[in-house]
Amino acid sequence: MDKKVIVDILNEIGLLLELKGENPFKSRAYYNAARTIEVLDEDIEALVKEDRLKYVKGIGEAINKKISELILTGKLVYYENLKASIPEGLVEMLKVPGLGPKKIKIIYDKLNISTIGELEYACIENRLIELPGFGEKTQKKILEGIQFVKQFRGQHLFVEAYNEAVKLKAYIDNTNFAIRSEIAGSLRRKKEIVKDIDILASSNNSQKLMDLFVSYEGIRDIIAKGDTKASITLKSGINTDLRVVEDEEFPYALHHFTGSKEHNTAMRHRAKQMGIKMNEYGLFFGEEIIKCKSEEEIFNKLGLSYIPPELRENMGEIEAAEKGKLPVLIEERDIKGLFHVHTTYSDGSNTLEEMVEAARKLGYEYIGITDHSKSAFYAGGLKEEDILRQFEEIDALNNKYRDIVTLKGIESDILPDGSLDYEEDIMKKFDFVIASVHSNFRMNKKDMTNRLINALKNKYTKIMGHISGRLLLSRDSYDFDIYEVINAAADYNKIIEINSSPYRLDLDWRYIKYAKEKGIKLAICPDAHNIEGLKDVKYGIGIARKGWLEAKDVINTYNVMDVIKFFR
Repeated sequence: MDKKVIVDILNEIGLLLELKGENPFKSRAYYNAARTIEVLDEDIEALVKEDRLKYVKGIGEAINKKISELILTGKLVYYENLKASIPEGLVEMLKVPGLGPKKIKIIYDKLNISTIGELEYACIENRLIELPGFGEKTQKKILEGIQFVKQFRGQHLFVEAYNEAVKLKAYIDNTNFAIRSEIAGSLRRKKEIVKDIDILASSNNSQKLMDLFVSYEGIRDIIAKGDTKASITLKSGINTDLRVVEDEEFPYALHHFTGSKEHNTAMRHRAKQMGIKMNEYGLFFGEEIIKCKSEEEIFNKLGLSYIPPELRENMGEIEAAEKGKLPVLIEERDIKGLFHVHTTYSDGSNTLEEMVEAARKLGYEYIGITDHSKSAFYAGGLKEEDILRQFEEIDALNNKYRDIVTLKGIESDILPDGSLDYEEDIMKKFDFVIASVHSNFRMNKKDMTNRLINALKNKYTKIMGHISGRLLLSRDSYDFDIYEVINAAADYNKIIEINSSPYRLDLDWRYIKYAKEKGIKLAICPDAHNIEGLKDVKYGIGIARKGWLEAKDVINTYNVMDVIKFFR
């Protein structure tokens, strides 16, 4: 067995013991043994087979037996059992610069956080600041360290890739060698998780544009460079492709490289039935190109109304476009107010008045404040006296500002049996209640489904918050029957949230269309914990559009009087 493998295993055992909070002398013994083996001149296998390892200074009897087992059998049962006893995500957290076993143990013990994704979300919600030995600077460093680790993953959140793509597109446009350009691929379709960035440009000097592209200051590596395509890796770790075409080819290429693959296949099949060949270079009737100056003209030539990029997933959009029955998709300007906003009363970074003032400046007519309920003690959940104090402040703000209405809400934890926080005398004082799961994620499917349905039955529940509990690339949805829960929301006339946090984007767009068909209203909510978070609504809009939603399907496109009437 390679000596390095043995050294790595001994060091990992030391780390795992620290994560478990074992006696520090025990961890140190394994670290010391690893260093001893690392500088050992003699062949370690010979030492084991000749039973001489126990005489090497720094190798005690217990560790001697473990190394011998590892070399003679190829595995170590103690090590395997130790690994199995610790959540896998805790070990991954060790990759975060500046985050050692002691801090990880505190995070796990105090907040029950077991993945890097959960840790990132907790940092964003300011949950680490009050932990012993932490603070604002430590939290900021941990968040920076997480971004470093995420550079080397193969998938990326929409928000991370999109922000990079916007900067890169602006750079390409400013070269003066691009006639027009567009972000394509899954980013243009507003997928919540993407593998890479695709940018399409037209140019009369593709070589010069390519040269400037691979000179972009944000590049870490150049993967390939040709006359019409170049591939790079950005410093953020995201792979990016630039394709350059002649300007007359641009509409066809934009449709093709936007995708999805399934949509393109269905479109080519339709074209073939009409005697037309379709590819990234054009529409062809025989050898003659059918000239199109835009994507709209391409769809028109194939007997279809224009299909927005978000819908191009081959999920009925072509059939609807043929019949002229595509929805008029919701736009950001349709949103009149916001729900699901946190303040310093719980785990937000800005005061109540600061959040209201920011919403005013953004042009909203109303804002629904929903700090955490008392069961969310880890997030500063509100006790009854805090609620009454917040109500007084909201009343004062409603008297102060005449151009925005502040609604009294709460994000109430859904307890394991499906009940909500607070007694009825408190619950009836709220304008609305968002009911959300924040704990006990590992319930079986039947119990979790019943838990959510029981919460929907509660007369005070108005909105079901982040229905699946997922954190993108970090935590899977808990196990429940999504269709049963959506059906229950329809039965009890409840609203389902589209949580716009780019770390959640929950309800999943694949189920939104079903919810719409059941007659359910949805609420596109920022789940904002600071002023900047109010703007996250735009990400929820993208997901809503993927789910075929129109303005009429979304409760916060209503004016404030209609919203209040709906809640009653």
